[in-house]
Amino acid sequence: MASSVAQSTSTVEEKKNKKRSQWAEVWRRLKKNTMAMVGLGIITILVLAAICAPLIADYEEVVIKQDLANRLEGLSFEHILGLDEFGRDIFARIIWGARVSLAVGLLAVGIAIIVGGSLGAVAGYYGGKFDTVIMRIMDIFLAIPAILLAIAIVSALGRSLVNLMIAIGIASVPTYARIVRASVLSLRDQEFIEAAKAIGANDLRIISKHIIPNVLAPIIVQGTLGVAYAILSTAGLSFIGLGIRPPDPEWGAMLSTGRAFLRDAWHVTTFPGVAIMITILALNLLGDGLRDALDPRLKQ
Repeated sequence: MASSVAQSTSTVEEKKNKKRSQWAEVWRRLKKNTMAMVGLGIITILVLAAICAPLIADYEEVVIKQDLANRLEGLSFEHILGLDEFGRDIFARIIWGARVSLAVGLLAVGIAIIVGGSLGAVAGYYGGKFDTVIMRIMDIFLAIPAILLAIAIVSALGRSLVNLMIAIGIASVPTYARIVRASVLSLRDQEFIEAAKAIGANDLRIISKHIIPNVLAPIIVQGTLGVAYAILSTAGLSFIGLGIRPPDPEWGAMLSTGRAFLRDAWHVTTFPGVAIMITILALNLLGDGLRDALDPRLKQ
C-alpha cells in the first residue's frame, strides 16, 4: 500500500517537473529572440505605466480639466508632449488612455478565448451535428468583416467601455473557435485520450484536463496577436465616434479630435498615433516570438 502511494506521488511529481521544464524551455527560447524581448519590454513598460497612471498624473486636474488659455501649446519641460485643443496634457492622457486600450484588448480577447475556445472544443471533440452546426454559425460570422460586426454591436448596445469589449470580443470569437477545433481534431484520437476514456473519465474532464492544456500554445500566440487587433479596433471605433464617451482619454478619440489641428499643432495627433503604432508593433513582435518559442519542431 505504502509503495503504491509513493509511486503515485512520484508520478505526480514527475508530471509537475516535466510541465515546469517545458515552460522553462519556452522561456529559454523566447529569451534568445531579441525582437520578442524588445516587444516584451515595451509591453511591460506600458502595463506598468497604465497601472501607475494615478501616481503619474491626477485624472481630474491634469487629464480632463480644460485650460483653454494655453490650448495647443507645444512641447515644454512642464508638458513634455504639449497640450491638446482643450489645454489638456497629452502625455497624461496617453498614459491614462493606455488603461482603456489594454483593458479593452485583454478583456475582449478573454471573451473571445472563453466563448470561441469552448465552442471549438465542443465542435472538435464531439464532431457530427455539433461540429456542423457550430462551425456553420462561425462561418456566418466570418463572412461579416470583424470591424463591421463590432460597429453593428456597439451601435445596437450603445457607447460604453463594456459594450466596446463585448463587441470586439464577439467579433473575434470565430477565429479562436476554428483554432481550437483544429487542434482538438488532431488530439481526440490520440492514445492518451483513449486511455482517459478507458479509466472512466467523463467528457468534461477529458476536455478540461487533457485536451485544453495541449492546445494552449496556438491560443497563447493568437491571443497575443488578438490583443493587438483589439487595441487597433478600439482606436478605430473611437476614431469614428463609437468608442468611450469624452472627456475620457482614448488614443483613437485623441487622433479623431486632434486631426483638425494637425497643420498648426502636429503634436496633438502625432503622439497618440505613435503610442498606437509602438503598442501594436510590440505585441506583434512578442506574438511572433511566442509562436517560435512554443513550436517544439524548432530547435533553438
